[in-house]
Amino acid sequence: MPITAVRRRGVLPAALLLCAGLTAAGVVGAERAHADPAPPPPTTSCNPATDSSYYGVTAVVTPVVTDFLAVNVSDGTTGQRTETLSQVSTVSTTVDNSVEISASAGPVFVKVGVKVGFSVSGTTSSTSTGTVSTTWNFAKAGYYGLYRGTRRVDGTYAKYVCARTGPATGVWINAQRGGYGTYTTYETPEIGTVTRNCAAPEPAGTVRRAAQDRLGAC
Repeated sequence: MPITAVRRRGVLPAALLLCAGLTAAGVVGAERAHADPAPPPPTTSCNPATDSSYYGVTAVVTPVVTDFLAVNVSDGTTGQRTETLSQVSTVSTTVDNSVEISASAGPVFVKVGVKVGFSVSGTTSSTSTGTVSTTWNFAKAGYYGLYRGTRRVDGTYAKYVCARTGPATGVWINAQRGGYGTYTTYETPEIGTVTRNCAAPEPAGTVRRAAQDRLGAC
């Protein structure tokens, strides 16, 4: 029987590993190898003396505008003004579809931050924090998008343990219940302004571009 979802986190005897078909790193069944959403272990082997556990993660980054307001500033109406944005989307930190984040999820979010290259929320949190009202300074006329947004990160995670096969050798075994878990998190939100400028669009894949797209096509 496969043991990719080992629930007991202790060291597994080598005999059990050999008799169980070893769905450890590099010995995954062909039926799972093509579409397994679980992130892989770091290597095909490990040293139980130095490698106790490892968290693997996958990550997909998506820019999300959470609050937005389009403002048409005409000649004679430039300068400072206070505007309140409308909430258009919400991002919450979740683990396995639960918004209650425990301390045990900490290593997962640390690995996510390393993988995507920016800090993410690792606690119970949401971008929905009430009214977003800010004073803006419009230096010239134009069609502006006032926004608050973030980069949402979605993915899967799995915990691997190093199961001993010899005095200084071992294999990584997936110890995650169900084989893998899911998560959603996000970067600290940013607030800014964009204009509809067909000649100079904001970089693709950024929150600013997502906000600019809300101003409509050129």
